[in-house]
Amino acid sequence: MANERSGVVTMGGKPVTLLGPQVREGDRAPDFTVVDAGLHDWPFLERTAGRPRLLSLVPSLDTSVCNLQTRRFDEAVAALGDRVAAVTVSMDLPFAQSRWSKESGTTRMTLVSDHRDAACGMAYGALIQGLRLDCRAVFVVDAGGVVRHAEYVGEVTEHPDYDRALAALRAAL
Repeated sequence: MANERSGVVTMGGKPVTLLGPQVREGDRAPDFTVVDAGLHDWPFLERTAGRPRLLSLVPSLDTSVCNLQTRRFDEAVAALGDRVAAVTVSMDLPFAQSRWSKESGTTRMTLVSDHRDAACGMAYGALIQGLRLDCRAVFVVDAGGVVRHAEYVGEVTEHPDYDRALAALRAAL
């Protein structure tokens, strides 16, 4: 099936199947609607329009790598101010994301939940079949809606290439 990919990503060393189309650099950024902390619909492209975007997908904020990934991007994008939109998507419920945000002290990453429809995971080809988790992935989308960086991290328990993602974000300014 064209919207199923195996062998791209592993979890704990075991291959997983990703659902949805693979997004590549140069593609038009797919849109999706997730849920924000107030349980409202949150349409990605509309809410981030006019700015370069950092889109960080993590399985769950309550795991060490996801926690560190979100904190690291939060610190890095703080220096760029309101010129960029920085979003973390996870399957965590909105109330769990709110708790995590308060405990972590993050201020720049907008946390949104993919739990309702897995819309982000499906749109970006990052939904892990059978687990209802999004894999670890990072995308940079320029202000015009074109993907400038796409990384599906090969092993879900490993970190993304922060430097490449942030360089792509700065280049999109």
